[in-house]
Amino acid sequence: MGKQNVAEQFVDILVRAGVRRMYGVVGDSLNPVVDAIRRTDGIEWIQVRHEETAAFAAGAEAQITGRLAACAGSCGPGNLHLINGLYDAHRSMAPVLALASHIPSGEIGLGYFQETHPDRLFTECSHYNELISNPQQMPRVLQSAIQHAIGRSGVGVVALPGDIASLPAPEKSIEHALVTARPTVRPGDGEIEKLVRLIDEADKVTLFCGSGTAGAHAEVMEFAGRVKAPVGHALRGKEWIQYDNPYDVGMSGLLGYGAAYEATHECDLLILLGTDFPYNAFLPDDVKIVQVDIRPEHLGRRSQLDLGVWGDVRETLRALNTRVQAKADRRFLDRMLKKHADALEGVVKAYTRKVEKHTPIHPEYVASVVDELADEDAVFTVDTGMCNVWAARYLSPNGKRRIIGSFSHGSMANALPQAIGAQFTDRGRQVVSMSGDGGFSMLMGDFLTLVQYDLPVKVVLFNNSSLGMVELEMLVSGLPSYGTTNHNPDFAAIARAAGAFGVRVEKPKQLAGALRDAFRHKGPALVDVVTDPNALSIPPRISAEMVTGFALSASKIVLDGGVGRMIQMARSNLRNVPRP
Repeated sequence: MGKQNVAEQFVDILVRAGVRRMYGVVGDSLNPVVDAIRRTDGIEWIQVRHEETAAFAAGAEAQITGRLAACAGSCGPGNLHLINGLYDAHRSMAPVLALASHIPSGEIGLGYFQETHPDRLFTECSHYNELISNPQQMPRVLQSAIQHAIGRSGVGVVALPGDIASLPAPEKSIEHALVTARPTVRPGDGEIEKLVRLIDEADKVTLFCGSGTAGAHAEVMEFAGRVKAPVGHALRGKEWIQYDNPYDVGMSGLLGYGAAYEATHECDLLILLGTDFPYNAFLPDDVKIVQVDIRPEHLGRRSQLDLGVWGDVRETLRALNTRVQAKADRRFLDRMLKKHADALEGVVKAYTRKVEKHTPIHPEYVASVVDELADEDAVFTVDTGMCNVWAARYLSPNGKRRIIGSFSHGSMANALPQAIGAQFTDRGRQVVSMSGDGGFSMLMGDFLTLVQYDLPVKVVLFNNSSLGMVELEMLVSGLPSYGTTNHNPDFAAIARAAGAFGVRVEKPKQLAGALRDAFRHKGPALVDVVTDPNALSIPPRISAEMVTGFALSASKIVLDGGVGRMIQMARSNLRNVPRP
């Protein structure tokens, strides 16, 4: 075996760190690394059509597997395209290593062709971002980037000039054992005892859960049962906490439903579990609040805390479940469960009214049929905008399904690229992209990536020919909608022209059959569903200013919304409430 060059050493370290593939667009300064991947077993190069897709795909892969994923961009404009997807991965706490290849090292700082400064550009969306300026820095810089990405759950960026990548790797270079798994963090006994006292002194406790409850479902349910606490969740907590939950009171926030808002405001003690819920307007300011989070920098940045607890949610609850006093009074819990069921009943009536005959098709109906027909272990990727609403209200978690979106960064066009990354992790698992027409058309070129790799992603396109969420934002501000209309083609015809399965649905009676056909198809498929552009949704709590905005702008807007199979759980939970 000949002497390694820096690019080959770079790739070998990625393989040792568990990276299975690198997403990107090849070119100039990146060529030595891509060629090293070509010649290295255990890793493959995934050619996408846009580098933003590469970063989104890597972030989704990392969220599905829990392992480090990787993406790359060539110098200047190439790696600059990564930035939006890297922001999303970083804010989603997905461990991603990004390679930003660079112009020739001797030209840096001289205004060279395609010159940018990736070591500056990516600082805000990474835990680690460094330039390799000579071979001696490799592999230590790369190893540090990897361990920052894994250890702090986010992005690590390495900028590597193409000429450096082609140089011989240094003799006796320092390589150390890579840490590729995170430990659990248990709070100290002092914090646990303070929290126990607060819980024992409170008559009415509510839990509000985020993505930090992943892997802690059993502990949350045991604790909620012990202290008779209603359990609400943020959108990123939905997949981890809503299923098999007899204490469920729904979701709070702009996409919320049910009684989560009331439960968080009418308690004596609100415990925030693994959530960095960004909308402090939906959090109370007159109850005691405790926050438990694995990241200490998250503690107290949304609301004033009576106690901040630095630790893993599961380990914290395991300690609490053996120490807190069991509460006997469940009147608060039962009242919230009833409010939750009543709230869902109201919107269900609106949703079920002639929905199967309504044309254009209600998007709520589309989401409910997708939920019903999709596999029990399906992965759903969800575009930002109204698709977030339908996913939040209609997709039914069960402990096997995954729901991924740009829930913290809020980017358009995320669903299709994330579906690519999710599908590469397991070609036999069903992956459904719930795409809006605005988001899909923004990165539509990477539908060709599905065809090129024969990835069996199913794209369900909610085609209302508008930017629906933006229209809603304008309406609540009292503004007429402007610049929000899309003149769309027949997306199904485009899919067929690309070599994929494509079908267009304009009538409700066609929907279930079209979805079944697409889901049964062995390759990539697109179902272009023409949906009602007037089907909007509003938060569970509306301010006077919002009402005024609607009154000024929308006298005939349809505001009906539903909640899908969640009403069945709410009714079931209500039946379990003891009768006097």
